[in-house]
Amino acid sequence: MQDVEMTSIENLKSDWDSLESALLHGHRIDPNLYVEYDVKRGLRDSAGKGVLTGLTEISDVVAYDLVNGRQIPAEGALYYQGINVYDIVKGLQGRKYGFEETVYLLIFGKLPTKQELDMFLGVMSELQELGGRFVRDVVMKASNGNMMNAMQRCVLTLYTYDENPEDISVRNVLRQCLELIAKLPLIAVYSYHAYRHFRKDDTLLIRNPKKGLSLAENILLMLRPDGEYTELEAKVLDIALILHAEHGGGNNSTFTTHVVTSSGTDTYSSVAASIGSLKGPRHGGANLKVQNMFADIKAHISDWTNEGEVADYLRKILNKEAFDRSGLIYGMGHAVYTLSDPREVILKSFAKDLAQEKGMMEEFALYELVERLAGQLVMEQRRLFKNVCANVDFYSGFVYSMLDIPQELFTPIFAIARMPGWSAHRLEELINANKIIRPAYKYVGTHTDFVPVEERV
Repeated sequence: MQDVEMTSIENLKSDWDSLESALLHGHRIDPNLYVEYDVKRGLRDSAGKGVLTGLTEISDVVAYDLVNGRQIPAEGALYYQGINVYDIVKGLQGRKYGFEETVYLLIFGKLPTKQELDMFLGVMSELQELGGRFVRDVVMKASNGNMMNAMQRCVLTLYTYDENPEDISVRNVLRQCLELIAKLPLIAVYSYHAYRHFRKDDTLLIRNPKKGLSLAENILLMLRPDGEYTELEAKVLDIALILHAEHGGGNNSTFTTHVVTSSGTDTYSSVAASIGSLKGPRHGGANLKVQNMFADIKAHISDWTNEGEVADYLRKILNKEAFDRSGLIYGMGHAVYTLSDPREVILKSFAKDLAQEKGMMEEFALYELVERLAGQLVMEQRRLFKNVCANVDFYSGFVYSMLDIPQELFTPIFAIARMPGWSAHRLEELINANKIIRPAYKYVGTHTDFVPVEERV
C-alpha cells in the first residue's frame, strides 16, 4: 500500500510543484510591513527581548542587573520558586532524590520537609506503574522512529485510560500531572526499546522500575541491558533533570502550556501540545544539533588541541562553508542570558567529573576550547556588542552521550525533565486566569471581489 502511495505522489510531482509554488506566492508577506506596524515577531521587541504576556511565581530568569535605571549584563541566574538553582544543586549534594524535591518545589511552591518528601516519594512510586495492557496495546504497537511523536501518542492515549479525563479542577489536574511526571520516563524508554526491536531487529527488553530508586536511577536501570550504573552517573542525570525542569513562562513549550490550558482543554491535550513544541530543533532538539556538530568537528580537525585549526574550522561553520551550512555554532548564544547561562555553568562542572570517570577528558577539553573560541568568533562575525555565552544545550548532549543515552532519547529526556515545569504552569494558569489567550494579527492583504471559475486566470 505504501509503495502504491509513493508512486502516485511521484507521478504527480509536477502538480505538487505547482501547488507549492501557488502556496508560497499566496502567503509571502512583505517583511517591511512588520516594521511599519511595529509587529513583535516571535513575541519579541526590536532588541530581541520577550514581550510581557503574563505573570508567574514559578521561576525567574535573570540576565541583567538594574543600575540607575539601566540594564547592565550580568552573570545569569535562575530561580525556582524564588530559590537560586545554584543553591538547590549545592543543597542536594549527597542526596539522590534531587529531581523529586525539585518537582515538589515547583508545583507546591516550597521545599518539602522530611515527612512531606517521604509522603511525596511514596505517592510518586505508586503512580509510576504503567500497566502491562498499556505497554502491550499502546507502546508496543505502531512503533515510531521519533520518540517525541511516540510520547505524544502515548500521552494522548492515556486520556482513554483515565476515568475522569475532562475534569480540569485543580485537584484532578494535580493528580493527572503527577501521574504524567511519574509515567513519562517509562513511556520514553519503552518506546525506544519498541523502536529498537520492531525497526532495528534488536532484542526486546522491558524492565520495570524499582521502588526506592530515584527517577534518574530508574531511567538508567530501565534503559541499560544490564541495568547497571554508577553513583556518579545517576547523580549527573539527576542534576541534568533538575536544570531542565523549568525555565520561565516564556519559553516556547511552556508558553504553549499556558495558551492551550487557557482554552479549557484537558491535561493530556495540553501536555501533548507542549511535547510537540519541545520537539522542534529550535527548542528541545538543539542538544542533538550540538552533538552532530561536534562529530563533524572531530572528523575534520586533526589536532583537537590546536587553537588555530579549531578556530579556522569554526569560521568555516560561521561562513556556511562547513557542517550543515546554516552559519550557526549550535549551543552558543541565548535569548535571555548574556554573560553566562547558569544551567550550562553547573552542568559543565558535572560533565567534567563524568568525563574523568569515563576517560573522556580529551573530548571535554575540545568542548571547552570550542566554547572559549566560539563566543568571540560569533561576536566578530555578527559585529555584536552583546556577549555570546554557551547555553545549557552545549554540554547536555555530551553528558547524555557519556551516560550511554541514545540520541533518539536526548529530547525525550528534556521532556521528562520539563514535565514538572509544564505542570506547575498549567496549574498556575488554571488557578489565576479565566481568560483565553488570544493575541492579535494585523491583516495586510487586500480585499477583492469573487470571480467565477470560468473567468479566473
